[in-house]
Amino acid sequence: MNEALPDVPEVRVVGLPQLTSGFDLVERLDLSMHLKVHGPLEAVGGEQLAQLSEQISLKGRGGAGFPFHKKLRSVAEAAIRRGVRPVVVVNGSEDEPACRKDTVLINRAPHLILDGALLVAEALGARTLVIGVTRASTEQSMEQALAERGLSDRRGAPLRARVQRNPVRMVTGAAASLVRSIDGGPPIPPGRKTSASQSGVGGAPTLLSNAETFAQLAIAARIGPERYRNTGLYDEPGTVMLTVSGAVSRPMVVEVPTGVPLRYVLQLAGAPPVPQGVLTGGYHGKWIDAATVDTAVVSRNSLDAVGGALGAGAILPISQETCPLGESLQVAKWLAEESAGQCGPCYLGLPAAARGLEDIINGGGPAALEALKQVAKGVKRRGACSHPDGSAMFLESTVKAFTDDLAAHVLGTGCGRPVEGVLPLFEGGRAPTGIPGGGNEPEAGASRQKIFVDWTLCRGHGLCADILPEVFELGADGFPTVAQAKVPQYAEAKALRAVRRCPALALRIEEDSRSGGSGRNNLPVLSQGRGRRALGR
Repeated sequence: MNEALPDVPEVRVVGLPQLTSGFDLVERLDLSMHLKVHGPLEAVGGEQLAQLSEQISLKGRGGAGFPFHKKLRSVAEAAIRRGVRPVVVVNGSEDEPACRKDTVLINRAPHLILDGALLVAEALGARTLVIGVTRASTEQSMEQALAERGLSDRRGAPLRARVQRNPVRMVTGAAASLVRSIDGGPPIPPGRKTSASQSGVGGAPTLLSNAETFAQLAIAARIGPERYRNTGLYDEPGTVMLTVSGAVSRPMVVEVPTGVPLRYVLQLAGAPPVPQGVLTGGYHGKWIDAATVDTAVVSRNSLDAVGGALGAGAILPISQETCPLGESLQVAKWLAEESAGQCGPCYLGLPAAARGLEDIINGGGPAALEALKQVAKGVKRRGACSHPDGSAMFLESTVKAFTDDLAAHVLGTGCGRPVEGVLPLFEGGRAPTGIPGGGNEPEAGASRQKIFVDWTLCRGHGLCADILPEVFELGADGFPTVAQAKVPQYAEAKALRAVRRCPALALRIEEDSRSGGSGRNNLPVLSQGRGRRALGR
């Protein structure tokens, strides 16, 4: 129930493949096969590359959709003005359980991404390239690709290139989190918003964009703007990569030209003929109802026009047999637990919003609905990253898209449907045991887990003792008095929150094998960032 997708699900293509060319031949295109499929690539000057990006209307494919040519020019101008070499960063940190398009590209076509990144590095005169990932499979594939090209982080190399792997968390995919981790800090957003284009890795102007964006640039540089624009819509040419999951018989990543009807994509994945609703853009996206699905096509502008969002390219239908508010509540709980725990509106507001939605489902009446609206409104534009904004947008769209079900629950009768749990959420099948601060704790029982403190990361913030007093107490120096301890079963939810909230990412949880557990980690070791200052000049 609610299990995340595999790293590389089934891959399909509608029309002629571009990004997925060669996928029918091999599982992974090494450098030799990559060149056979795509051919060589000539270097492109900086202004020529910016013009190419503008001619094909290339926008970031990570969710924000910022025009790539503007970002490229902004970094170039900042580097010239300050007299420093810029840095290029590929963001392959795909941490949303419903998104796998970038993971597929990194695992199966890593050299296409590197082509685009190296084009940009050459055009900008950058001497540092960093690829951010969060999964073992993507780390292995990209490190292998760098080795195949003879690229490394060796001092004195013309271009220093390396992979930065961070933990799998929603907030680690934020641009500011990735930059901070590359500089050796924790992979969470800093306390204030900054522009990487002006001051990114090592304080240098940094061109940071999504993995698919670089791959699209490499395709366009090879075939030229005219041929690229022959595919898809006039105002949004080319193809897009989508991850389709939820209530489908064949979860998949699919490459489609823009302009393809959304209904066709859903049919390809085996969605219900008449879905109750479709979540577009992922968990920072928006729901659209069944009637709207029939008019929507795959494009940023089209989905925006009908109240949806292209976002990170995730498409998730749900069937008529499940409670849409209950499905959304599972997502709301997950979003609350994915907070970095730094900003009050996010740390306190998102759990409150999840509890508000739960109150509505339990017949809390109009007061519960109004309270949810106020909480969602209160968290927007008040965080250090986009997580509270995206989460609020998701909750607001839930209220707008399912008015009949909302009325049934607000009036106290409920919709009478179960929650099937079709939306992928939890890595390894592990679900949160309650809403942070919600009091939904598991029953008492034998200890099944141990919690560990990484002293190399602990900074004595003391939040662990506040959240988990059953385990932690602080010494006279302000640091925990234990390095490891068993977690009572009734306190497992609080232990998970302590791990999530630790500002230094100094805590981890492991199953206690002596108590009958599996002996394997069910949670990522959140202290595995390997950042170093990467600006090699």
